[in-house]
Amino acid sequence: MAFGWIDEQAEARSRAGLVRTLRPRPADSPLLDLASNDYLGLAHHPEVAEGTARAARTWGGGSTGSRLVTGTTELHTELERELADFCGFEAALVFSSGYAANLAAVTALGPHGSLIVSDAGNHASLIDGCRLARGTTQVVGHADPESVDKALGAHEGAAIVVSDTVFSVDGDAAPLAALAEACREHGAGLVVDDAHGLGVLGDGGRGAPHAAGLAGAEDVVVTATLSKSLGSQGGVVLGPARVIDHLVNAARTFIFDTGLAPAAAGAALAALRLLRREPARAEQARAVAAELHARLTAAGLEAVRPDAAVVSVRAPSPEQAVRWAADCRTAGLAVGCFRPPSVPDGISRLRLTARADLSEAEIERAVRVIGEARP
Repeated sequence: MAFGWIDEQAEARSRAGLVRTLRPRPADSPLLDLASNDYLGLAHHPEVAEGTARAARTWGGGSTGSRLVTGTTELHTELERELADFCGFEAALVFSSGYAANLAAVTALGPHGSLIVSDAGNHASLIDGCRLARGTTQVVGHADPESVDKALGAHEGAAIVVSDTVFSVDGDAAPLAALAEACREHGAGLVVDDAHGLGVLGDGGRGAPHAAGLAGAEDVVVTATLSKSLGSQGGVVLGPARVIDHLVNAARTFIFDTGLAPAAAGAALAALRLLRREPARAEQARAVAAELHARLTAAGLEAVRPDAAVVSVRAPSPEQAVRWAADCRTAGLAVGCFRPPSVPDGISRLRLTARADLSEAEIERAVRVIGEARP
């Protein structure tokens, strides 16, 4: 029977407690949200909503084509210019998603004959970029600059090192300065995904590379998403102008993909300008994460100290993680639930995302519900 193997896989997922389901949310959900990536609380901000609506009224509902045909508007160019300026890079290129941005950067900068050194804890989009690239990928230990240095030292020719800046599972930060040093020792490029750093780390939320003193470096390329701190949708690659020009000519997820809808570009631009005016939002997101961690550990839970705004709480098993998250939801709290294969170490977790707009009472409520619902 066609696709008969799907039923076997579905059975295996069910036995392992790994079934995933869609759960549509209403516009006026009563849940306290610690599951989304809206770190700065901007997704529903009136200025961001108005930026969305204004762009749609001006440019229409869709971009009408790929970026190289009709999908680049003046709004896209404006957003790219302001993102590059804010993050401290020479140029920027906007994509339809952060996933597409990562595929573009890794595949276009990892050609045949090159070496791609990838952190074992990298996001799926970076992993898929490595799989699609024509270069040879070597996976090294998590946040291990010495292993990176060793891998680069054993290779002759072009090479890049690929890493998240803040890892999405535990919220720990990559040792960017040490990675950059290893790259420079061997003439390699550094490609980092700042999805969880932009808007949270660095001066006024300018990102982890900015905080590490790597912004604007000719050997550093940064990818990021517009769907987290900026409360919109889409992705961006930032770096030297010659690298961005290369992506325009070589990155398949840029050349052949429909451009980001103008409404999303308008929302991201409004959020970016709001962050410029209110830089304290970045510090507040970090403060909320630190407070959540302190209270969770004080309650006897095993929580990982956050380097940005992701707070991870270990669960005993995949099944108990699912039940824990469901019981939290019943009690009015939405939390993320990470299980294999989403977690590289096989340890299931509740994943909480701190938001800059969470109140003291909401933090207290979240910790209480998680503690009461623990397996």
